[in-house]
Amino acid sequence: MASSERAPTKVIIVGCGVAGPVLACFLKSKGYTPVVYERIVRDSDGGLSLMLQANGLRVLALIPGLLDQLPGVVEDHMEFCSTVPGHEDQLGEYTYITSSDTAKLTMEDLNNIPGMGIRRYDFLHLLSETALQAGVEIHYERKVVDVHQHADSVEVKFEDGTTDTASFVVGCDGIHSNTRVSLFGREEASYTGLTQLGGFSPAPKSWKHKNSMFNYFGEESHMISYQVGPNLNSWAITRREAEHKETWRAVDDSMLQELKKDPVSEWSFGAGELLQTAHKMIKYGLYDRPELKTWYKGRVVLLGDAAHPTSPHLGQGANQALEDIYHLVRVLMKYNPSAEDPSTEVLKNAFEEYEGIRLPRTSALVKQARQVGDKMRVISGVDACLARDESVRATWANPEIGLRNLARARTGPFEGESEI
Repeated sequence: MASSERAPTKVIIVGCGVAGPVLACFLKSKGYTPVVYERIVRDSDGGLSLMLQANGLRVLALIPGLLDQLPGVVEDHMEFCSTVPGHEDQLGEYTYITSSDTAKLTMEDLNNIPGMGIRRYDFLHLLSETALQAGVEIHYERKVVDVHQHADSVEVKFEDGTTDTASFVVGCDGIHSNTRVSLFGREEASYTGLTQLGGFSPAPKSWKHKNSMFNYFGEESHMISYQVGPNLNSWAITRREAEHKETWRAVDDSMLQELKKDPVSEWSFGAGELLQTAHKMIKYGLYDRPELKTWYKGRVVLLGDAAHPTSPHLGQGANQALEDIYHLVRVLMKYNPSAEDPSTEVLKNAFEEYEGIRLPRTSALVKQARQVGDKMRVISGVDACLARDESVRATWANPEIGLRNLARARTGPFEGESEI
C-alpha cells in the first residue's frame, strides 16, 4: 500500500443504544472507521420511550435527512394537574402551535416545543439502520468484558473469548457499562428510594388536545405522560417504595392486571384511564452511581450514561448523550483534523477538552434531576404538596417563565461553538 493510501483509523464503539450509532455516523463522515459492538440481540424491545428535546434534536439534525425520518410525535401542548385527594385541579397549561412535520421545525420551534415523544424501540431501530446505511459495522450479542491498552492501540476482549483491536475506544454502553468498570473498577450502585412504573396506553377520551404532555402531581407520587404515536401514549409513575431491581423488562400478564388496580387508577384528568387501559408495563428501581472525576484513561473514553448516569426527572439522559457526541467529535476534529491514527498525546488533549466542557454541565444536571425527583415530584404531606402545587401554578401562569426554566437543561450544544 502506498504511503498516501493509509488505512482509515479504526475506532471501537461499545454499545448500540442511542449514542453508539449516532457517534458512529459522525466518525464515519469524518474519515474514521467505527465498529460498534452491542451485548444484546438486535432490535431488542427493552424500555419504553424517551423525550427528544431541543439540544438533542439539534445534534440529530446534523445527520442529513434524519430529522425527517424520526418516528416520533412533536408535543405542542403541556398540562399540569394536581391529583392530591380533595385538591384536584388544573395547575396550568401551555400550547405552542407548530408544524408536526419535523423537517419544517425551525430553531424557534425547537426552543419552544416541550419535545418529541418517541418509542425507544422505533428510535433505536432507525439509528442502527442509519448507521448501517452509512457503512458502519455493527455486531450484536458481543458483550465486552475487558479492555487492554497498549502504546498505540486498545484490545477489547469479549465474553466469548474473542478480541478486537482499534486505535481508541469509546464506551457508550449505558448505566451498566463494562467499559467504565474496566477503567475505574466496579462501583456500588445506591438505591434512591424511588421506583418507576411505566407503560403504553391509548390516549384518554377525556383529553381535548392531541400531541400532549401531562404532568400529574399527587401525594407521594408523580405521573408523566406524552404521546409517542397515533393514539399511543407512554407514561411513568414515580413513587417512594421498597427497593426494586434495576430492570426494564415488561411484567407478565398476571402482574399487568394486578398493577391496573394501583391507586393511580383512581386519579382524574385521564391519569387513571391511562393505567387502566395499559397494554404493556414495566417496573424498575432508580439507582445512583458515584460521580466520576474523569471520563477517560489513555485511549479509552466514556460517553452518555456510561459517564454520567442520571435519574429521568429532567428527560435529559439521551439528549445529554447527544451533546457529548457533538463535543467529542468536535474536539477530535480540532486535534486530529486528518482523522489519522492519533498519538496518545493527541487523544489526551482531545479527551481533556471534551470532559472539561461536558463534565461540569452533566454533573449539574444530574444534581438538578435528583432535586426535581425529591423536592417537586415525590413529596409527602398534604401541606407540602399544596405548596408545590402553588409553585407550579405560579410558574405556568406566565408560560415565558416556565419555558425559561425548561431551557436551562435544553440549551446547547452550539453555544459559542461552530457546528461540526
